[in-house]
This record gives sequence, C-alpha cells and structure tokens, in this order.
Amino acid sequence: MTEGKLLNDRYQLIEAQGKGGMATVYRARDKMLERDVAIKLLRDDYSDDDEFRAKFRQEARAAANLTHPNIVTVHDFGFDVGKLFIVMEFVNGPDLKSLIRQRGRISVKNAIHLMTQACAGIGYAHRAGLVHCDVKPHNFLVTPDRRLKVTDFGIARALSTIRHDEYSDVVWGSPQYFAPEQATGGAPSPASDVYSLGIILYELLSGTLPFVAPTPEELARLHLSETPVLLSEYVPDIPPALEEIVAKVLSKEPSRRYRTADQFGRVLETFGMRPSAPVSQPVSAPQPTAPPVLIPESAPEPEPAPTYQHPPVKEEAPTFAYEAPPVDIDWGTVAWGLLALIMAGGLIPFWMWIYYVYNPPIR
Repeated sequence: MTEGKLLNDRYQLIEAQGKGGMATVYRARDKMLERDVAIKLLRDDYSDDDEFRAKFRQEARAAANLTHPNIVTVHDFGFDVGKLFIVMEFVNGPDLKSLIRQRGRISVKNAIHLMTQACAGIGYAHRAGLVHCDVKPHNFLVTPDRRLKVTDFGIARALSTIRHDEYSDVVWGSPQYFAPEQATGGAPSPASDVYSLGIILYELLSGTLPFVAPTPEELARLHLSETPVLLSEYVPDIPPALEEIVAKVLSKEPSRRYRTADQFGRVLETFGMRPSAPVSQPVSAPQPTAPPVLIPESAPEPEPAPTYQHPPVKEEAPTFAYEAPPVDIDWGTVAWGLLALIMAGGLIPFWMWIYYVYNPPIR
C-alpha cells in the first residue's frame, strides 16, 4: 500500500511505522475528525488467508471493547481495496523493545514504573475476560511522558472459550516471551500473561533475556525445563525482595505465579513504595555505576536511579510534663461557711416548735 492512499474516503496514509507478523502499521490522517491515527493494514501475503482474516477481525472486536488509559484505543474497523484495516489511537513514541535495545538495562525505579502500567492494562483485559497471549515489549508503546500503552490483541483469547485440558498443534505467540504451557500447545490463562510480564521485567532489569536460543524449539525447551540466571548475577545490588518477585512470576507451574496481572501489579506497586536499604561496601571499593535510565529523548534530564526515598518522617508534637499548681486554701471563708451551716441546722428545731404551738396535733 503506497503512502498517500485514501482508505474509505477518510483515512489518508502518511508513512509506515513498522511491520508485524500479520500487518503493517501506518501513521495516517483522519480527514473527518482532523486528527492523526494509526492504521493497521493486513499484509498482502495474508489478505487471502481466511484464518488470518478471522484473527484480524478478532483483534478489532477484542480491542474495541477495552477502554483503559494503558491500552491503545481502537476507533474504527474497515475494508477497502481488498484489505482489512484497524484504525487506532496514534501513540507518539517507540515500542519498549526499541528502547531496551537503545538504552540497555534500566533502573529499578523506571522498571517498576513501566511494569505497573503494563500490569494495569493487561489486568484490565483479564477482568474483561481476555487473555492477551502475546505479551512482549514490542507490543508496549511508550509516550514521551512515559505513559505505557498495550497494543496488538491479534491472538487474544476469551477466557470463556478456553478449556483447561485443550491442546493445539499450532503454538501462537513469541518464543522469547511465551509461558511454558503455551510452548507445549496447552491452554493459556491470565497466569500465562503474568509469566510473559515477568520475562519483560527480567529483561528491563538485566538488559538481556533470561533464555536465548537459535530456534523456537530450543527456546520452548528452555522455558519448560531451565531456570534463568539469577538477576543478582547481572545487577549485584538488586533488592532481594524484587529478585524473589521475578523468580515467582517465572515459575514453571501457573499455580505458583500471581494469578492475574492486577495481582502482580499490586505487588510491584507495593514494592516500589518501600524504602530501600543501603548497600554496604568496603570504603576502598569503587562505587557502582548507575545503570542507564529509560527516559524518552524529549525528557529534560535523566532521573537518578536506582534509589528509593524514605517516606517523610512525621514530626511529633513536643511532650511537656504537666505539674499541678499548689492549692491555696482561704481558711476564713471555710469558717464562715461552717458557721452558716450550723446556724441553719439549729433553726430547724425552733421552727418546728413554733409550728406545733399554733397547730397542736388532734387527739
């Protein structure tokens, strides 16, 4: 499809943004609403394949029902010049994989910030009854203000259609990031997406994938049977609690991971609010170099990393010792009070005598 082409007399293609497994993405202009959009156009070699056309339609339906700040919004779906296309929100920023290749490993602070957003978007899809099934950094777009948005629900599965005992000879997904159960053609689940999120977090923190192999078959074997190198081998000062979190989400058994992306996100958010413990080192030891920080090019300054700020200490009100003042007794007043009480008490018998004199009792 040539640039400048007008689709459905409304969307004018401007320039290609990238190619995926099934489609090419263009930046385009919506002539009706006068705004930039992203057009995902099914590639020529798949246009005549009924299976790919069905998956393309499925993506449009699945994503159109998801409205969340961390998910790319789908505006429209159409067919023109013999091609299917999806019209989406245009995100002005690169995908996360490109940033990892450019920057290498990033700080703990920035990794937590990005991954909690990814978990929020994927978790919303889980609550809507969808498993993404292709969670990878290529499908995470990052805006200049570091807002992360999830895209590409091309092979998403509705939870209601997944049987726990199902098996498929065709494995969909990306071998570097799919879960062990996906590698064997087993049923995906929200915990499968959590595993993939764990792979991405491992890559962000270490700058490398936990499993690297020349073929998809070998990668599948590694996901099924091998344990990744500990993160502390790459990042000696990584907080042990974070290393344990990553190890949990990379468990081979889905039941040992966090069950949904929402649960994983809450754990990361809680960890991010914890104060950091200082790393003790000999005085003569050289100070470690801070890892590269993932900051878009338009940002003014890189953030210091990876340090956590202790929460501000509440200033308590000063404590005062209260001392009771001495009692000053006016004895004259006390004496006059007692005299008045005696006189009042003495008058009672006198008035009773007067009463009986004038009102004798009747016999």
